[in-house]
Amino acid sequence: MIDVVILAAGKGTRMKSALPKVLQPLAKQPLLAHVIHTAKQLHAERIITIYGHGGDAVKQRFANEQIEWVEQAEQLGTGHAVQMTLPVLGRSGFALILYGDVPLVSKATLQRLLDASKDSGIGMITLEVADPTGYGRIVRENGLIQAIVEHKDANDAQKQITEINTGIYCVSNEKLHQWLPKLSNNNAQGEYYLTDIVAMAVQDGLEIASIAPEYAFEVEGVNDRLQLANLEREWQRYQAEQLMRQGVHLIDPSRFDLRGTLSVGQDVEIDINVIIEGDCTIGDNVKIGAGCVIKDSTIASGTVIQPYSVFDQAIVGENNQIGPFARLRPNARLADEVHIGNFVEVKNTTVGLRSKANHFTYLGDASVGQDSNIGAGTITCNYDGANKFKTTIGDRAFIGSNSSLVAPVSIGNGATVGAGSVITQDVEANALAVERSKQFQKGNYQRPQKQK
Repeated sequence: MIDVVILAAGKGTRMKSALPKVLQPLAKQPLLAHVIHTAKQLHAERIITIYGHGGDAVKQRFANEQIEWVEQAEQLGTGHAVQMTLPVLGRSGFALILYGDVPLVSKATLQRLLDASKDSGIGMITLEVADPTGYGRIVRENGLIQAIVEHKDANDAQKQITEINTGIYCVSNEKLHQWLPKLSNNNAQGEYYLTDIVAMAVQDGLEIASIAPEYAFEVEGVNDRLQLANLEREWQRYQAEQLMRQGVHLIDPSRFDLRGTLSVGQDVEIDINVIIEGDCTIGDNVKIGAGCVIKDSTIASGTVIQPYSVFDQAIVGENNQIGPFARLRPNARLADEVHIGNFVEVKNTTVGLRSKANHFTYLGDASVGQDSNIGAGTITCNYDGANKFKTTIGDRAFIGSNSSLVAPVSIGNGATVGAGSVITQDVEANALAVERSKQFQKGNYQRPQKQK
């Protein structure tokens, strides 16, 4: 059984922000969200999160997660924080002690730590660094860990040690219940150090296991904006490398951001300054132009997306031609071989096979059939100021430029709408509709009211 204990009570003063530190975003997710996600991947029995400053905001942000919240009202050190969990911490199994501001430790690294700690009952992640200033030093004797000495308490010889403590531990719950009540604050900071459990383990004759992370950024913490930005770049560089190993052609991996998850096919090409957000799937031979933002969308094989197009919760079929400067909003669903051109916006609309809207068009709350052509400047007038209505356009329809289709309205199969028309009535199949009129005014007009 695994319990995950997350220390997330810090104020984050150096962030210069009203937002609690653990809610600061990395890859568009709060720092704490990354840690919780990893804990869930490990199938933790409990996720115990210690909160303090800004606790209400933190708890509200993760209200839908199965988390046991423990308050640390006074900031008396890491040992004191974990002490607060003892009333809810199990008596059996192991606890992984993690940090809400150390967001990127991987499942694989934590699994190795768990495996290494099972025999001795205690293990930790350590790291060799070129400059250990400010970090707790790992003191070894004959290769075995004997103690952790904080930088402010270290003597000159100990300050030369380059192996540091990351603060991430795996400890048997039984030992935590035994050791934590014995912590003392007799040190330079007057705090209860969690690191003192290492000396207790040595005193009990235990051999402390240790592992190193595969990547140094896994154990990097965030205390200010500079560290946050640097860690963002390291994470983005790592994700770009993983995608390129899968065969993705990133034109410049230093100018690519993945803020979620991405599943890709073969021979995908992504130009500079593209942002992928949420959960996205991209098929074979898709090309994405510079400056595009793709969020929670699926793009089928062979589709070409021209620069500066924006997708949000869209589903795109095969061999589409989209953009530049196109916008696909939630529930835009495009069939195969569709053309959506420059400055075209599609929202809550299905577009059928081989249909086209190539210029300056708005399609909202609509259905477009196969092989239809929507002329430049056409809009579906789906909103009367209070309620929304649907426009239906059949197969092989031709909508002339600068037309307004006032919903609810239906355009039949094979119908033609003359340019500049304001269509307020249904158009029969294979008919020509031209609707233009002089200005009409009605005094004391009452706008529609929202339907209940």
